[in-house]
Amino acid sequence: MLYQPEHFEPLTDEPWDEVRVRDAIRAIVADADAAFDPDGLWPAHEWDGWQVKLPLKNLYVGAAGVLWALDELRRLGHAETRLDLGAAAVRALELWRAEPDFMEGETRPEPADSALFLGESGILLVACRLAPSPQLADELLARVRANVANHAEDIFWGTPGTLLAAAAMRDRTGEERWAEAARESAQALAGRRDGDGLWTQRHYGDDVRSYGAPHGLVGNVSVLLHVEDERNGELMRDTAALLARTAVLEDGFATWPLGYGRGLEARDGQIRLQWCGGAPGIVIAAAPYLDEELLVAGAELVWQAGPHSLEKGAGICHGTAGNGYALLKAFARTGDERWLERAQRFAVHALAQVDRLRTENGRGRYALWTGDAGVALFAASCLAGDARYPVLD
Repeated sequence: MLYQPEHFEPLTDEPWDEVRVRDAIRAIVADADAAFDPDGLWPAHEWDGWQVKLPLKNLYVGAAGVLWALDELRRLGHAETRLDLGAAAVRALELWRAEPDFMEGETRPEPADSALFLGESGILLVACRLAPSPQLADELLARVRANVANHAEDIFWGTPGTLLAAAAMRDRTGEERWAEAARESAQALAGRRDGDGLWTQRHYGDDVRSYGAPHGLVGNVSVLLHVEDERNGELMRDTAALLARTAVLEDGFATWPLGYGRGLEARDGQIRLQWCGGAPGIVIAAAPYLDEELLVAGAELVWQAGPHSLEKGAGICHGTAGNGYALLKAFARTGDERWLERAQRFAVHALAQVDRLRTENGRGRYALWTGDAGVALFAASCLAGDARYPVLD
């Protein structure tokens, strides 16, 4: 068995209705507006804020991610927030500098402050987008350059994350200093790649060699492809071959172990089938070069499993919307409208899960990767048939 059915639930029979989906996106934005406090930002979900100093400010589960999503939905014409997003981004940065929202007692790679997902770089990147200034840009550049030697080797903490930030600023500003910083980070990251094509992730007090998107191979490769290099073609071919060798196949479906020398089961006994472990993340990150038969087999497993249960939730990290992006990638790669229709079914289900969880908890979940904002972005992607995964694409 490539997944554990008890962690999933039957897919809703509710049909795709564009008007209702647009209304649901606006409702998520309106709820985020209503729940915002200029000093306390947003209330934290128990899982997101576990053993962390509140309020949450970071890009992954904190205010910066919600602000990025609200701005993206506004730019796409789906909903107009009432918040001053620039002022809120600057406030999140101030609060983070006063008290970073790192988990108490965790072993962090150095320099942890430069992390894209959980450190200052992600908040600075959002602030540069929403309240641009030369000072903020200079501070972000310093964070990027300070992170070049970070051996976490993942998007959350390491050089790949700050490389992505440099590439985003390069594209936004056209300034050569950002292109230079991106090339510097890419050269360092590529130089630390092991001889067999993997990287060794060194964080949380452990060394692992992962295949996944947030903490491993396909995430690192996807970021390297943001920098033009004559070796990119070979990098994609080598990675595709490695993924073909390590795929776990069963009855026309495919998934991947968590990493080199590891099985499908994690230490807690669960088989991950989500963006941050297993087929969905591989399909999403490696879609441009993964063997098409394997890509389709991975997407078929996502469809076979169905939506995550409420324990995992609706979000884009380890929830229904995240798995739905794998279906959108299959649509983009194959052009088969069936995959778009399947993704839309997942979007309807994820939006219903947002409503169910809001009723159960008495409020929304205010985070990009684990909360309602990511679901709204996935629904917007299904409206447009746009397979780009938030932030990373």
